[in-house]
Amino acid sequence: MPLNYRTINLAGFIACFLLIASALVMQHVFELEPCPLCIFQRVCFMVAGILFLAGALFNPASPGLQRSISGLNLAALATGVGLSLRHIWLQNLPPSEVPSCGPGLDYMLEVLPFTSVINQVLSGSGECAEVSWLFLGLSIPWWTMFAYLGLSGLIFLAHYKIKDKKGIQ
Repeated sequence: MPLNYRTINLAGFIACFLLIASALVMQHVFELEPCPLCIFQRVCFMVAGILFLAGALFNPASPGLQRSISGLNLAALATGVGLSLRHIWLQNLPPSEVPSCGPGLDYMLEVLPFTSVINQVLSGSGECAEVSWLFLGLSIPWWTMFAYLGLSGLIFLAHYKIKDKKGIQ
């Protein structure tokens, strides 16, 4: 399979799909309940996956449209990086500075305006500061940040390293 805009976007979609699938396995098989920041990070992966899929399915010939799709995707991935950094920061707070646990995300979405929900989630809660799983000494937010950065690298690869007739020169 040639390495072009379409195949790179397909690889990005597959990666996002596998990341969401692994998150669901962690939640339902290993019973690791996601905190509100984890859920927001999942949404960023879903948005990125949809944009990667759009790039793969439609494979726009127009460099401007390719840049638009990729720009939106980079915005979703950058948001994910910001959320994961916030999550890492919360997990590294001294125990005395960890915010108290708040209501669940479902409850907040039912009761509060959306902007208040976002503010509440970004301010963090005690459940976001818990480290319940480690791999190679790093928690889940670290690994999601690496995934966001890797997916961003795919976008840059599609635009700056691939030279084909339909890609961006």
